[in-house]
Amino acid sequence: MDYDAVVIGAGLGGLSCASVLARNGFKVLVLENTGQVGGCCSSFDHQGYRFDIGASIVELKWVIDDLFHKLGKRTEDFIDFIPIDPIYGFFTADGRRFSYPVSIEGTREVIAGFSPEDAIAWDRFAEVGSEAINFAFGKVMSESMGTMKDMLRVAAANPKLAKYLKYMVLNFESVLCKFFKNDTVRASMSLQSYFVGLPPALCPGYVAFLAYSEHEGIFYPRGGMIGIPQGIADAFTQFGGEIRFNSRVDKVLTDGKRACGVELADGTQIRSNVVVSNINAKTLYLQLVGEEKLPAWAKRAIKSYEVSIPAPMIMLGLDAKPDLDAHHSFCYATLDEMNRIWFEDYANNRVPDGGFMLISWPTHADPSLAPEGHHCLNLVSFAPYDLADGDWDRDREKYLDTMLGLLEKNFNLKLRDHIQVAKVNTPKDFERLLLHPRGAVYGLQSDITCSAAFRPGARSRVVKGLYLTGASTHLGGGVAPTIGSGMVAGDFILKDFG
Repeated sequence: MDYDAVVIGAGLGGLSCASVLARNGFKVLVLENTGQVGGCCSSFDHQGYRFDIGASIVELKWVIDDLFHKLGKRTEDFIDFIPIDPIYGFFTADGRRFSYPVSIEGTREVIAGFSPEDAIAWDRFAEVGSEAINFAFGKVMSESMGTMKDMLRVAAANPKLAKYLKYMVLNFESVLCKFFKNDTVRASMSLQSYFVGLPPALCPGYVAFLAYSEHEGIFYPRGGMIGIPQGIADAFTQFGGEIRFNSRVDKVLTDGKRACGVELADGTQIRSNVVVSNINAKTLYLQLVGEEKLPAWAKRAIKSYEVSIPAPMIMLGLDAKPDLDAHHSFCYATLDEMNRIWFEDYANNRVPDGGFMLISWPTHADPSLAPEGHHCLNLVSFAPYDLADGDWDRDREKYLDTMLGLLEKNFNLKLRDHIQVAKVNTPKDFERLLLHPRGAVYGLQSDITCSAAFRPGARSRVVKGLYLTGASTHLGGGVAPTIGSGMVAGDFILKDFG
């Protein structure tokens, strides 16, 4: 064999798994389709500005700390995290602004300005959220949930998990409405549902507690989001691991029902005892493994999954400081509006003309990302892959103009005269560059029918020696979940082959 393990993709899940294996003496090769690490958590330089691709902030940083502890390393020796405060700035429809600080008490004061009743409810929400994140859902971040047996085992080991299982059954909207009554307060906490790519009506209820978890600290890596995967990659190479860039894998090689390596686009074959996939599970099974090698039940199962919603991104380089108050700003929308975006616009292949929009201002935390006196902005919204009236490749400039118009209308941000650089990454760009089918930034949809044991497992049930990491597995997309998925896969491999 050429290697003990070959990892397809240098995203967070693949790198985390690779580093765990290399730390334990495995000869590991990571094959990356692009010229850099990170996938949807990365950055690139363009005309003097450094822009982030995908992820724009870090929550639940302790998962990253757990990974480096597992590697016998310290996070701070590899990644320089900058604390972010306030967490969010908000623009209301009538032109008001407010922001939520990291402080629990400070946020209570802001909420009290809208509703004294909801300020009291915030205390209850924070108390429940703290226990749910730290002693229930947080405990399963790096635990396998690939089968019902796994779920029962994890529940038995974490008694408090049972107390919060109802939040897996309830939807996001009902959980939020259970605690808060004021429309403005509800609207300011509705945005997290789209952090997993679903509207409040369809998003699992436990996601609502992200609105609390951010108050335990959110961070930005100095040098851009690529600092996180680069830090993990640096630890991996210290253990003797190897990364090859611009190396696209076209096929998972099998010997009977066992993985035995990969074949690259140029025909090169690399043999290994273990294959780890950090790409979309549908692409892995239907294309790289091949439908013809799947049993009928597996073929039906993998085809039944819906890929997640795409997220077009606009990157702007400005010659002046934007009129913003926080690293992240939102033109907040009501729960009804957040649902309408999905059921009326997205479902009918229309670009939404309002509602959810995230403005990320990374030079607020790290001015080194742009020339002196200049700034970077990332604009993130959600839109369908197929357009009822248009084509992404043809209409990217039209999309840019539409979004700048919404900034002027909803945020009163007039940026056009200060734009030095503008770049649009469409869903088709994400598909071509990162091989995400239909531009799916969260892998697969993350509703209750595609969570935990109902999501593709970290250890393949179809091909022995094949393991999965990344957004397609438990717990889904995001910095912390994908790193956790890498640790899960790594532990499985050490158990099976160590």
